[in-house]
Amino acid sequence: MATDSQVQATGPTGSLGRQAAWPVRSGAVPPLADVFSARPETSPGLGAALVPGAAVALVPAEAAATGSPRDWLGACGKTQLAACFAESLWQSRGVDLLVWVVAASRASVLSGYVAAAAAAGSDHVGDAESAAAYFIDWLRQTSRPWLVVLDDLCNAADLEGLWPEGSAGRVLITTANRATLSDEHPALALPVRAFSTREALTYLMGRLTADPDQRIGAIDLVGDLGCEPIALAQASAMIASSGLSCRDYRDYFAQRRAQIAEFGNGKLSAAAVTWTLSIEQAERLAPGGGAQHMLALAALFDGHEIPSSVFTTSAVCDFLPPDSSGHAAGPNGAWRALLTLERTGLLTIDSASTPPTVRVNRTVQSSIRAATTKEVFDQAAKAVADALLKVWPEDEPQGWIAADLRSCAVGLQRNAGDSLLARDSIHPVLLQAGRSMDSAGLTGPAISYWREIAAVADRAFGPGNPDTLTAGNHLANALRAAGLAGEALAWSQWALAGRTRVLGRDHPDTIASRIDLGRAFVAASRPDDALSVLRDAVADCERVRGGDHLDTLASRDELAAARRGAGKPDDAIQLYRRTLADRERIQGSRHPDTMTTRQLLADVYLEQGRTKDAISQLKKVLSDRERVLGRSHLDTIVARGSLASAYHTAGKMASALLLYEQARQGYERVLGADHPETLANRGSLAYAYHAAGRVGDATSLLRDTVELCEQALPPGDPLTQALRESLTNIAGD
Repeated sequence: MATDSQVQATGPTGSLGRQAAWPVRSGAVPPLADVFSARPETSPGLGAALVPGAAVALVPAEAAATGSPRDWLGACGKTQLAACFAESLWQSRGVDLLVWVVAASRASVLSGYVAAAAAAGSDHVGDAESAAAYFIDWLRQTSRPWLVVLDDLCNAADLEGLWPEGSAGRVLITTANRATLSDEHPALALPVRAFSTREALTYLMGRLTADPDQRIGAIDLVGDLGCEPIALAQASAMIASSGLSCRDYRDYFAQRRAQIAEFGNGKLSAAAVTWTLSIEQAERLAPGGGAQHMLALAALFDGHEIPSSVFTTSAVCDFLPPDSSGHAAGPNGAWRALLTLERTGLLTIDSASTPPTVRVNRTVQSSIRAATTKEVFDQAAKAVADALLKVWPEDEPQGWIAADLRSCAVGLQRNAGDSLLARDSIHPVLLQAGRSMDSAGLTGPAISYWREIAAVADRAFGPGNPDTLTAGNHLANALRAAGLAGEALAWSQWALAGRTRVLGRDHPDTIASRIDLGRAFVAASRPDDALSVLRDAVADCERVRGGDHLDTLASRDELAAARRGAGKPDDAIQLYRRTLADRERIQGSRHPDTMTTRQLLADVYLEQGRTKDAISQLKKVLSDRERVLGRSHLDTIVARGSLASAYHTAGKMASALLLYEQARQGYERVLGADHPETLANRGSLAYAYHAAGRVGDATSLLRDTVELCEQALPPGDPLTQALRESLTNIAGD
């Protein structure tokens, strides 16, 4: 195992791990089940196969397993085996980094990677795709041993560009369908079979310890259940929570299997029978329908990691029927219903997480949805949507903290379908999920999501519906964020035309769309059109919302940026100065928005050669950032570097060198010596040394920086090439 003193392998995110306390783990590893079996007879040899540098996939052994939601044989214990291996490797100090990622969608994979990078000390700023790319590059180059588990992979395309690899690492995949494995990134498929008879009997006997008489008929029951892990879990849970013996359960099982067979379902998996008996037992333990209603709710989520707080909201409590004494369920009653479902083997609750996490097998979920009446299904969908909104945080300072809620909302949208459509609107939670993707920088998944929501709203309500227009506007912004300027422009124009027609020119949403269209014109390199649109937007905002409204100030900053980009710096300076004065008056000189506007004004001053004015503003920016954020905050370090550059331009080399050196120390301390921003700052310091006549210092620093760039940055990186050329020129002087 690597020790903490070992030097990290560098990469585009060379700062990864600089601030982390190793070893590091990220993601919630599912807890092992009661009486967990390590499968000594049917284990697929995972430990021997998954050596450093290898990738292994645990797949169902049954040839009929297709990954279908109704395929019970796919639930063969893959995740439990993966969790056992991961925890064993972690406890033995076999890895420095353990990452558990739910791989059911690309969005969840990206969120998992971003969270892992943050846990390992990365402070990368950018969208989720770029942060994940940095993390993948680091995995490829680091010498620290690592394990990445991709649990429940559903689509190989979700891993495009996100495949973890490296000589120091292990990749473990679980999937219900081996067809999801990609030829591009092959993994050794290890089939997971049902328990052997010995393993099944050991498991069953271990679960029934309270009353030895309940074990009577255990060997026969094992045979009836075909040694299926999920069937044994449900059967043993029912027996343990009742006065039944294994022999008694066999009778119930045989009768129920015969009843189901009458409907012509052919050969049945044992679990296709046991779950129906578990539901009946849950109802006996909690009469009144509360358990069944709670199960209907649980079946609508993405079942991997559901925050338990969702189940005790007022929306859920109102949906649940009164208890046997006629009292409303309330949070305590809702929690009791949830515990009853756990007691009967229909879901699991991980109490070690905060808040506790609920997990439901997706095959169980699919069967429950199919058995739920439409009336209850529609009511449950509405309750789940309302509950998610209740617990969703208003502020997401780091977009990935809402990953579980996003997954739940997307699962709800997929499972509930039209149940979330009202007379003329879609449920607000669907818009919230999309906005959360936007704020988390999940650009690719956000584009796909907003396309789907826009299509649903258009089909249900027509193109002029406010929700259809909102989804289209969000789609335009997601496309622009992804660099798809042409398509973004078309959608922005469509959204603005629709909102103008439906809401009127003065509606705040219409004005916001006009600003978005201006941004789209800028992204499409059409500055004159951008100026025209943004001028109108600012005028409308001032007229409708007032000159002091924060939206008005923000719109002015957008117009100033467009003027700057269109080659009209004097106009940009005039508008930035006006906005800066208003922000100082309204928000205060040290508000983040005020400091940002001041920085933008200084940047234009520098471009125009007005270095004295730029230095004046940048000194104020640096002073304010130090007071508000502290000297070691990255924004403060950036401001220090900007002021150094201004002093350099003005020929004040003593001040420039002092600030460049301070900025270099700050970058190295916060980002690491081989982060691209640090390397760029080292280059600026070297140029300043040369300008100050310190040729030896400049040459030495450039030589060291070029070597770091060659190690840390991709081949042909522009920064490496520029620094190498500068080194050549200085050496030739």
